[in-house]
Amino acid sequence: MRIAVLGTGNVGGALGSGWAHAGHQVIFGARDVKLAEASQLLARTGGKAKIMPVQEAVTQAEATALAVPWNAVAEVLGSVRPTLAGKILIDCTNPTTGWPELDHSAGSGGEQVARMVPEARVVKAFNTTGFENMQNPRYGDSALTMFYAGDELEAKKAVHALAKDLGFDPIDAGGLKQSHALENLASFWGSLAYGQKMGREIGFRLLRRKK
Repeated sequence: MRIAVLGTGNVGGALGSGWAHAGHQVIFGARDVKLAEASQLLARTGGKAKIMPVQEAVTQAEATALAVPWNAVAEVLGSVRPTLAGKILIDCTNPTTGWPELDHSAGSGGEQVARMVPEARVVKAFNTTGFENMQNPRYGDSALTMFYAGDELEAKKAVHALAKDLGFDPIDAGGLKQSHALENLASFWGSLAYGQKMGREIGFRLLRRKK
């Protein structure tokens, strides 16, 4: 799959490099393609990815992962809204400016994103854990769970496969309204990692009792 990753920070870098190593065509979208970090970012993919201006990256992609800070979401989506029509948009963000506290005064972040780009097929995913777990979701013989939520079945199937390609155990959490729960789970992860001083090498797994 051709995937645009908007965001060249820790989360975007982890997702993009993981998908590139899994065989996907990854294009990092950046405002400044001459970023000092660009060469390091591409090196992490083993030369299997590209970096382009945001608009060009989204134009070429079948799916776009939104991995920018929450305060940049509206501006970034506004710049590419027409290009996202009919395409999968993976919302990896959390509505916060003071992590891990959330601001749900305007609804969940996933639903806000969907209102910003109603033409896109929005799926909430890759927001519930730290980037270290996106780089390596294995804890011994177990894989961490990656919940995702959305209203469009085929888009969710694609995100399920992308989560599996990274090594997660993907679980469909329901419709996009469940973004609220996933974002709260992200805040809880942050509270444990920082407030309870457990550190970032922690994660969630859904267990199933064998019948």
